[in-house]
Amino acid sequence: MLKEIILNALKEDIGPGDHSTLSCVPENALGKATLLIKEDGMLAGVELAKEIFHTFDPELEVEIFKQDGASVKKGDVVFIVSGKSRSILSTERLVLNFMQRMSGIASQTARIVKLTEGTGVKLLDTRKTTPGIRYMEKWAVRIGGGHNHRFALYDMIMLKDNHIDYAGGIKPAIERANEYLFKNQLDLKIEIEVRDKAELMEAIETGNVDRIMLDNFTPEEIKEALPLIPKHFETEASGGITEDTIRAYAETGIQYISVGALTHSVKSLDMSLKAVF
Repeated sequence: MLKEIILNALKEDIGPGDHSTLSCVPENALGKATLLIKEDGMLAGVELAKEIFHTFDPELEVEIFKQDGASVKKGDVVFIVSGKSRSILSTERLVLNFMQRMSGIASQTARIVKLTEGTGVKLLDTRKTTPGIRYMEKWAVRIGGGHNHRFALYDMIMLKDNHIDYAGGIKPAIERANEYLFKNQLDLKIEIEVRDKAELMEAIETGNVDRIMLDNFTPEEIKEALPLIPKHFETEASGGITEDTIRAYAETGIQYISVGALTHSVKSLDMSLKAVF
């Protein structure tokens, strides 16, 4: 998947040729460039940058000074790439686009993880990702100290509000999901979303799920709900949780908190690739 994303991105950006570079830079010209950080944050995408450089031109050399997960500040040099000037220029924007986006996600994730420090809760991402580059964005979440929820629709059964409504309720949704897994000989976890105490009690009574998500419950409502949930169920909180409220949710004793904002509303970390002589 990683190689396919890189090849598609190079095709999108370069197409039949990088005419700006081809028109003015000699074919055999050699050069160097530094990856320069322009604002404070957490670094992500260094290993990906290496992969992009070497996919396009295996002869490019990358000397790395800062690794993924490092705290960086304005003025830091992350790496120096050297080799054919044309290759550096043709991969510059793709490397920057991915590293800026991934570093923004890692920085935001690290900041939110810190807000839950000491509670034992695990911070999860969601499927609210940029189409086509989910692999990179979920990678950045891990670098920032978060955890990945399911990757896609195929690696977990997650029965959300619309599934439940279309299925006719909590019980039929769970029963049909289990029948489906048995019929198709699939070994997947099942998670059920509940919107109120009545749905919670129905999910507990029906059983045969691995995790119960308390959707749009307040911290006080979660504190009241958790003693009702048998210990063999995993528990997750989700829905409208912000940096201002996440500490209160984490202190309820919930096991997981999922936050779509880890990936869907992120400011990229500013950086640039500059030629050096």
